[in-house]
Amino acid sequence: MSLDSKSPTRPHELRLAVLDMSGTTVSDDGLVEQAFGRAVEDVGIGRDDARYASMLGYVRDTMGMPRITVFTHLFDGNVAAAEQANKAFELVYDAQVAQGGIMPIPGAEDAINELRESGLKICFATGFARHNQNMILESLGWMGLADLSLCPSDAGRGRPYPDMILTAVLALDLEDVRQVLVAGDSSSDMVAGVRSGASRVVGVLTGAHKETALRAAGATDVVPSVRDLPGLIAPRAARHLPSL
Repeated sequence: MSLDSKSPTRPHELRLAVLDMSGTTVSDDGLVEQAFGRAVEDVGIGRDDARYASMLGYVRDTMGMPRITVFTHLFDGNVAAAEQANKAFELVYDAQVAQGGIMPIPGAEDAINELRESGLKICFATGFARHNQNMILESLGWMGLADLSLCPSDAGRGRPYPDMILTAVLALDLEDVRQVLVAGDSSSDMVAGVRSGASRVVGVLTGAHKETALRAAGATDVVPSVRDLPGLIAPRAARHLPSL
């Protein structure tokens, strides 16, 4: 029996959407930058320090990547300083989330439900630590909205590596990584999607990076918001045509 005869789906039939969180499905209104400021202050770098502006610029450029990776770079490989700053970041971010500092991107939950109705499984992927991710999901009442949620520690490496996407493919029993759509707001989301072999790598314009950066990083599509994703799967006009 050939491999094709065993497979119930065509290789490019989308079956999974791997969706970034902050900036893509979730709006945190600058909480990442606020938490970063508090974190570096914790290791002695104030906002009036000459290094602060360039460090903040790097944080913006690397949105979507694991925070510990970013802090390790910022502190020139000083693991102790990076871990101290990362721990401070996680505590501050958790506190901000607990105070109601995050909201869904408008239309995100409806779009996710529409993707599921179209037959796709959903995976939330993030560069945050597991407890930060859970705090976000609990705060929004989104526990159970997705089939799977992943953070870097679940997969081995975070973005721009493709590990979380490939882990989702294995965990959700897909036959082909080309059955995956990846969506995110940062260049690192796009690079991870391209490296994974996903057939659709979609940039959204509600977060970190602009269209030029997203396309330069490999986006196959760029849309204004996550709420536009269902239209990429099956155009609305086609879905709502009356039956004959």
